[in-house]
Amino acid sequence: MAVEKVASGIERLVSLNAEIEWLADGFGGLFEDGGVKGVAEGPVWFHDKNHLLFSDNANSKRYKWSAEKGVELYKEGTNDANGMTRDPQGRLLACEHASRRVTREEADGSITVVANSYHGHRLNRPNDICAKSDGSIYFTDPITMRVDTELDFAGVYRVSPDLSRVNLVVRDFVLPNGIALSPDESILYVNDSLRMHIRAFSFDLFNNTGLLNLASDRVFCQMSGKLPGAPDGMKVDSEGNVWCTGPGGIWIIDPSGQHLGTILAGDKHITNFCFGGDDLTTVFVTGLWEFGRVKVKVRGLPTPRNKK
Repeated sequence: MAVEKVASGIERLVSLNAEIEWLADGFGGLFEDGGVKGVAEGPVWFHDKNHLLFSDNANSKRYKWSAEKGVELYKEGTNDANGMTRDPQGRLLACEHASRRVTREEADGSITVVANSYHGHRLNRPNDICAKSDGSIYFTDPITMRVDTELDFAGVYRVSPDLSRVNLVVRDFVLPNGIALSPDESILYVNDSLRMHIRAFSFDLFNNTGLLNLASDRVFCQMSGKLPGAPDGMKVDSEGNVWCTGPGGIWIIDPSGQHLGTILAGDKHITNFCFGGDDLTTVFVTGLWEFGRVKVKVRGLPTPRNKK
């Protein structure tokens, strides 16, 4: 499969002949009743080490991919970690499903808990995550995968750079999932897998607290279609275009919210992706059970972000 053109401008970002090259499979798993227990997820690129990590949250494993060695087992016992990113110091941040917490891996390999509760109640099931250049961390916490929740809402949270404060910034999502920042960090994008759309929020610049201006809340892009896939993993490229998994594959959406085209994935359900490679123009893709890549024409944003 190649790329579906929806509007002009897509050819500047990706060739219409670009196809996903599948590099490995056999990840993920099912419950005994056939429900999806976990999938391949959370890819994050390490430009300083020239490799990528991704999650197999069904089997509590983390894998590494490099051009030299391909896919290798990197770590076992990840507490079913899902979404991952890096903070400004390059430390790995992970949303752990089984432990219902967000963690940070220090340089010596030790684990620091970033967030595991809100007002004395355990988080639901942290899912995906992004970090600003000032060190503040934003993550989504849907009620999914049969979790016995202590909270009565699915939230989006901010953790202060020193980890001393956990703020609930939005609480009216049905299933908050992918989360990403605009290049200038003035907009936070969060998608809702069940409502099939992406919402956009501006930051409250007057108070400089890292909280959101809720009056700026708007539906950035409504996503619909009969092909496999839903809003899930989401990233923003260096020009401010929003890339998001959706029906058919990976949707590419310009900064105004116009759907330009879709990198098609055939009958596969794409879960997440990241920009990587030497020049950040390779999109590494995870599916329910697979891992692959596709070459594009625009650079992604680096992780970690450069301090402003």
